[in-house]
Amino acid sequence: MDKQTTIAFILIGAILVLWLYITAPDPNQQTKPKSSSTQLSDTLKDNSTDTISVQQPRETINNDVLVKKIKQDSIPEVITVIETELARFELSNKGGNFKKIFLKKFNNWYSANKKGDDENYLDKVQLINYSTGGSYDLSFVSVEGHGINTKDYTFQSNLTTTNIKLNGTDSLQIDYVLQLESGKSITKTFTFFADKYEVKSDIIFSGLSNSINSNSFDLVWENGIRFVEKNSVDEATYSNASVYYGDEQVIVNTSSPGEKEVKEFRGKVDWLAVRNKYFAVVIIPDNPQKVEGAYIEGMSKSVGKDGLIKLYNARLTLPFQNKAEEKQSFTLFIGPVDYKELESYGKNLVAIVDFGSFFGLKFIVRPIAEYLLLPLFLFINSIIPNYGIVLIIFSIIIKVAVYPLTKTSFQSMKKMQALQPMIAELKEKYKDDPQKMNKETMKLYSTYGINPAGGCLPMLLQMPIFIALWGLFKSAIDLRQQPFFGWITDLSQPDVIYNIGFKIPIFGISEISGLALLMGITTFIQQKMTVKDPKQQALIYMMPIMLTLLFMSFPSGLNLYYFMFNLLTIIQQYYINHKGGKVELVPVANPKKKKGFMSKLMEAAEEQAKTQQKKRK
Repeated sequence: MDKQTTIAFILIGAILVLWLYITAPDPNQQTKPKSSSTQLSDTLKDNSTDTISVQQPRETINNDVLVKKIKQDSIPEVITVIETELARFELSNKGGNFKKIFLKKFNNWYSANKKGDDENYLDKVQLINYSTGGSYDLSFVSVEGHGINTKDYTFQSNLTTTNIKLNGTDSLQIDYVLQLESGKSITKTFTFFADKYEVKSDIIFSGLSNSINSNSFDLVWENGIRFVEKNSVDEATYSNASVYYGDEQVIVNTSSPGEKEVKEFRGKVDWLAVRNKYFAVVIIPDNPQKVEGAYIEGMSKSVGKDGLIKLYNARLTLPFQNKAEEKQSFTLFIGPVDYKELESYGKNLVAIVDFGSFFGLKFIVRPIAEYLLLPLFLFINSIIPNYGIVLIIFSIIIKVAVYPLTKTSFQSMKKMQALQPMIAELKEKYKDDPQKMNKETMKLYSTYGINPAGGCLPMLLQMPIFIALWGLFKSAIDLRQQPFFGWITDLSQPDVIYNIGFKIPIFGISEISGLALLMGITTFIQQKMTVKDPKQQALIYMMPIMLTLLFMSFPSGLNLYYFMFNLLTIIQQYYINHKGGKVELVPVANPKKKKGFMSKLMEAAEEQAKTQQKKRK
């Protein structure tokens, strides 16, 4: 969770606690849950390194008795282009791996509004960090103890053409062969499909028995994938590397710039993934039981004035059994972090989709987002193509769904307001005896059957839904570069209407969002309608101002939703206040039959005070 999101939730939580404090007769301090974070035990610091390499005790050499290496620089690089309906793959004979991968359905941030066909690939998202490191390489130690990485060697392709286009149900296999000593070779095969983001791949060792030390080799992906969004800090929040290990996703996420984080896994690994905010590369072994482990190393790095990127090196360790020929098979997913797309591949790949969390409540938030909110959102979109209208309809549906809770909250607040004159009399009558005043106040609540926390409890029950919505709209690729109308051209980015030219301290914002202002105005109106106590007037201004500043940097889709939700809440509140009739305070029968939590709390406090007084005497 990024800094601004954390601040937002802490502020909202603090306001809820403050609301309970000022509406209850006795302001009791509440213990706030302490957030905790787990730091990887083997974190390394290296502030001078711009790129990172997998940490391994191996010496890179220019020659080895295993590989009769010729002058690699004298062999020209040959790029083979495989173009499908979804992507453009550029493969190089240098290392026999990916040079560039363009996703044809997704534009770069700077070409978001360009109208063009899929052939104009230079405007498309490109995922490979080709200038800083290799991807999908093999690394091992020879029997002489020398470290060898296939990215340093030139492979030969079996294709006679360098530009191929696939359509419909077409597929194509390309073989890259690294010829070693006589009868010894390493082959990397890739099978592409016209209509899929997946690539099938085999790694074949021929004639290399008793040539590889430690009976193992590594499949390496270096430097993660490229950042492709305008706001690199926001993209870094969602960028990580992970493995599906022990029936759960284990995420490695770097923190402070210049600080490395390392995690090693031993045993079966179902898949390994590196991702940015909206896209991912996933390596899926066909037989996870053969995987001996995985290793992930990541580092955050500041770029430019305010930018931030995260780089991840990841590798799978696989067994080498010293056979005459050995083959390991994999499926590579290279595409969008789209729930429906990932779900179609199985293998628990949907775990990569980040629905957000809040202080360890992922086990509550994710099911709500995954099985309720997302299906509803996609269903509405299947009928209405404009995502802005989808968000408006979605907010209406959610408002209707939580109506019973908000109605209960408003009615409880009205009862509390009706009781205020009696509470004021008690405060005046027992102003010199706070304990007596509190006891009589609780008796008053019990007499009329009012729960002083009744206005806040329904709001707290709604929080898991709001947190799930928060995570869904902040990271959903469905909203990426989707326009609504007017100045709202991208629902995944802030709808900027003015740049003030400087950053506001603490909040770090310099751009004004139109929808954030509308959200703040509706929050102010809502507070104005709710808060009647003159002593609480500061709350009317404090909450809207703070939330408006926080929401300035949030996606316009999220702000559109909360603006509409606030607007609907104002309408509902107006109806309850003016059409719902006056609240009558009627004493309940047998008020002492069952004591509430607040009554028990007050009695316990009173007993404790009496005990302390006796000790003093």
